[in-house]
Parts: sequence; C-alpha cells; structure tokens
Amino acid sequence: MDRKALLELTGKYQSPLYVYDTEKIISQYKKITGAFSKVKNLKINYAAKALSNINILKVFNSLKSGLDTVSIQEVKLGLKAGFAPENIIYTPNGVSLQEIEDVAKLGIQINIDNLSILELFGQKHPKVPVCIRINPHIMAGGNSKISVGHIDSKFGISIHQVPHIKRVVENTGMRINGVHMHTGSDILDIDTFLRASEILFNTAKEFDNIDFIDFGSGFKVPYKEGDISTNIEELGKKLSQRFNNFCKEYGKDVTLMFEPGKFLVSEAGYFLAKVNVIKQTTSTVFAGIDSGLNHLIRPMFYNSYHHIENISNPKGRERFYSIVGYICESDTFGSNRRINEISEGDILCFHNAGAYCYSMASNYNSRYRPAEVMIYKGKDYLIRKRETFEDILKNQVEVSV
Repeated sequence: MDRKALLELTGKYQSPLYVYDTEKIISQYKKITGAFSKVKNLKINYAAKALSNINILKVFNSLKSGLDTVSIQEVKLGLKAGFAPENIIYTPNGVSLQEIEDVAKLGIQINIDNLSILELFGQKHPKVPVCIRINPHIMAGGNSKISVGHIDSKFGISIHQVPHIKRVVENTGMRINGVHMHTGSDILDIDTFLRASEILFNTAKEFDNIDFIDFGSGFKVPYKEGDISTNIEELGKKLSQRFNNFCKEYGKDVTLMFEPGKFLVSEAGYFLAKVNVIKQTTSTVFAGIDSGLNHLIRPMFYNSYHHIENISNPKGRERFYSIVGYICESDTFGSNRRINEISEGDILCFHNAGAYCYSMASNYNSRYRPAEVMIYKGKDYLIRKRETFEDILKNQVEVSV
C-alpha cells in the first residue's frame, strides 16, 4: 500500500479509517505454511480475536485455513463465514460449562483449560473428544499482559497436574484427542519455544490416541525499520524435524497446529487519521488527531510501538512530535517521534494496525467506531460502515424518570 493509494482511500471513505491489504495476509499465510512444508499434516488456525471482520474470515476460509476461537460469538462468526465445524477450534478461558456445551453441540473441537470443567464436561459428555490446554510454566512474550504460559497465569492446566487429567479421563471414560499450549505473544527466543514444545511432546505421550498437537503462536512481526522478528524459517526447520521424529516415536502421523493472529494480519493493517490541531507547549509539540484510545488502544494498553508517518507531506522537513488523541485521557500514540513536518489537516498513517486494533475499539467518550476497508485483488471494499449517533443509542433503553 503506497501513500497515494492510502490518501485516496481517506478521501473516499473519510477518517479515521482502517485499511487491510489482503495480499499481505495471503503472503504471511503462505510464509508460515512454507516454513512447515516438511510436516505431513499441518493445520493453521487463524486466531479470530486479532481481527474478526467476517470478510477477513472469508479470506482465511478461502485459503483453507482453520479458525481459532475464544467465544461462542467467534464460533458463530466463523460458521457464518463458511468455515466447516471441524475446521474450528474453541479455546475459551473462564467461561461457563453451558457455553462450552452449546459450542460442542455445533460440532466444534473443544479445548478445555481447567480441571473442574474438564471433569464436569467428561461426566456429562464422555463421547465428545476434547483437547486440553497445558500451562508449561514458561515465561515468554513481549509484555506481561501477553505472557500467558507462566506459573502465575490464569491460562491452562499446570503441567504438574497431568496426573489429575489422567485420573479424570480414567474416571469419565472421555477421550483426549489433542494437547495445546500458548506461551505468549511477540516471541523471539526460538529455543524457549522449542523447550516449551518438548513439554508438550512429553504430555502428548501420556495419552494413547492424540490426533493433533497445537503449539499456539505468538510469533513476532517487525514494527519498525530494522526491527527484529521471529525467524519463522528457522523455527520451521527445527520444530518440523522434531515433530516428525515425535510422530515416528508415537507411531502415528498426528497433525501439527498453530493459531497465529498477529503474524497473519498485523502488517496488513493501516490506520489513517487526520490531524486536528498542532499544539506547541513549553516542552513539546503535540499533533492531535481525530482518533484516540477508543480506536487504537495498544500503545496505551501494551506500550506497543506503531510506526507513524505523515503521508500528506512525505518529503517535508523532519521534526519531533508527540502524537495524541482526542479522548479525555492521556492517549499518547507516540512520544517525540521524528516525523515529516505535520500541518493541521494532514493524514497520519499508523502501521501494523491489522491485529488487536479495531477488535479492541470501543465507544469510550461516546465516540463512533471507524469504518473498515479491505483491499482484495486490487479493489477496495467497504467492509464495515462508520458508526453514527443512532448506533450509540441503538441498545439503550430510555425510561421515564
């Protein structure tokens, strides 16, 4: 996506605006499948929570991807997008037994991450095979909020509780058909990932009829020029060899699964916002835009970095700006960024806006959520309308007071 095309889209659909380049999504999907091409049975399940617009889900379905979901609503979105039930895996956390049962009725692969629910589900539905989510007690990820495999995490069943899992299986007669882990996001240390994988292999050996092993994801993508990212090719080479050896030891060709979200859609997304005001203070030059943490909360929530460029003045003299939003909070997108000179009315482009950006948007300050546009085979499509005041009031019930 070049600057001219993005400016044209902003003129056509107004700002703020999310734009998704499906060519990049497809190339990332081919990159990960290519890295594990030596594995006989490979299944990539796109993590719907990263970007759940139904049109993006349809793109992944056309690629023969599976779908990783964490709620019954995501499951229903996946089914509506055309995914077959057997191509959807459901990995909730802290939900009710009723929701899990409702998902199971739809024919979806269930992944359970706590002993209590495992026992209750096994007692009531012993013929429904389930996957178990293991907590390997491995600290990984780029931020404490996205590190989910350590000992104090709420996610997964402790690796030390495998004997308890086996006791539940024996008492209920249920079948465990998969094992799963997810250590965290923004993983750079391949050796740490491989160490956690060994824990998962050893866990899989505890069960006689495993169909798949799900290694989660969390692969890091570059956020700025010169940034480092997960070497997916190296990981593919090392893990594929180990996985193939495991299959020989196990006596069965099981399926290798991943559930990438950010890796597949982050770099495909662009967020476009217009500069409302340039404000000079005693120490800082602020560029205030027509957006805020209600549209893109990651910098405030995760301290994440998004490269910001002025696509209206790409050759202007570089100056230092702090890019801030219009929300009644300290919603700073970037402090003291070196950006081509910004004037009021310019369009700023935020990169890596495909994953966990729109999906975490809100109506905070009673602001509208922005529109979404998808570029598919060179053509732009409006895939979500910009909200209106009627949308703000839609589900509110006025009473006489």
